[in-house]
Amino acid sequence: MTGVLCNDIHSKLNPTRVARVLRPASEAEVVAALKKAAGEGMAVSICGARHAMGGQQFGEGTLLLDLSHLTEWGELDRERGTVEAGAGLKWPELIDGLHARQAGEEKVWSIRQKQTGADDLTLGGSLAANIHGRGLNLCPIIGDVEAFTLVDAAGVPRRCSREENAELFRLAIGGYGCFGVITSVCLRLTPRIKLERLVEVTTIERLMPALEQRMANGCLFGDFQFSIDERSPDFLCRGVLSSYRPVEPEREMPEQREELERHHWEELIRLAHDDRAKVFEVYSSFYLRTHGALYWSDTHQLSVYLDDYHSQLDHECGTEVPASEMISELYVPRDRLVEFMAAAAERLKDGAVPVIYGTVRLIRRDEESFLAWAREDFACVIFNLHTEHSEAGIATAAEAFRALIDLALSFGGSFFLTYHRWARRDQIERAYPRFAEFLRAKLVHDPDGRFQSEWWRHHRELFATP
Repeated sequence: MTGVLCNDIHSKLNPTRVARVLRPASEAEVVAALKKAAGEGMAVSICGARHAMGGQQFGEGTLLLDLSHLTEWGELDRERGTVEAGAGLKWPELIDGLHARQAGEEKVWSIRQKQTGADDLTLGGSLAANIHGRGLNLCPIIGDVEAFTLVDAAGVPRRCSREENAELFRLAIGGYGCFGVITSVCLRLTPRIKLERLVEVTTIERLMPALEQRMANGCLFGDFQFSIDERSPDFLCRGVLSSYRPVEPEREMPEQREELERHHWEELIRLAHDDRAKVFEVYSSFYLRTHGALYWSDTHQLSVYLDDYHSQLDHECGTEVPASEMISELYVPRDRLVEFMAAAAERLKDGAVPVIYGTVRLIRRDEESFLAWAREDFACVIFNLHTEHSEAGIATAAEAFRALIDLALSFGGSFFLTYHRWARRDQIERAYPRFAEFLRAKLVHDPDGRFQSEWWRHHRELFATP
């Protein structure tokens, strides 16, 4: 069988055989690849670190452009607080590179936010999904982007900003690779500062008042990790609230601090599958011990990520059917969060699809991207659900996620398109009223369908009839 079999690295539910893989290392090589593909009548798909789970980065039979080698650096403007960076750079590489370029400087510019969980996403992939992090008063990453260069379907590099090629700017950020190849990004930075972690165990009923008070007291980041034990009255209710507030620059940073290292995460993952009561006890105990610890505003956003941990877990447990966790991110108005979580707990309490991890964060309204998911100031609720890779297991997980989407929509909320293709058309239309218009814009900017993925093909068919 010809071609190259690809898959996402988290869910492993998107096996796709592409025709071949190219790894361009410059914009010129991207241009040449696209022009050659056009001459051959070949569709192109685009990937970075392969974390998206909805099939956005692969297309059956396509030429796959792996952009992880687009790592060139441009100007670091210390007056304006911006940096030009290759779209293939991953967040740890970006942070390390910024530190190295400002060694010895008193004021160090660094990132505002990155996605939580996995660190090794590329800048281009982050823009394609319009990611967000733990910022308490931040909109998605589109607010951190000054400009980017996109090579379009004709192989023409276009600089996109709020003033130049503004429509492409709004379409490509959160556009899942449908409009071209992002090769370079001009990212807005912020001065690196010291933060103090504040930790308490609280309940979902007290969460929003607590977060509002912490924001009033200057906290910049925060999240709430909730209990995942479906047999407990604390299920989706009790949790660990961590937030981070700026402290005086002269405060001395510790040489060492207690951290969750790889072996700790491996144990937490195992407990989340085997003993969901104990995992909250272990996790909360660790975080409470770190109350008052100091962190840098950029590197505190980094964390350990266990690639392909489920293969080892399946092997150790002797499971006959492989499994993984599937993520869904739901959005609800902040004043409806308590009701939503109570309804979600009722829906998930039978344990048919165990919750392996869950968190609540905040997002500010996105008024810029075409396919905006943050249509207002939402509370963001992330569910990782255990999914067996059998026909029945996948169907059960898909139905659970559709039910959660219905719940979010019933409270005036929305959901993230990044993680799966299980949403019904009516759910997409309610959450993204401009989705059909988005597909039409794709045809205008890419009439020959040069950029294709399984995600786009799925939605093209889903919206094929009025």
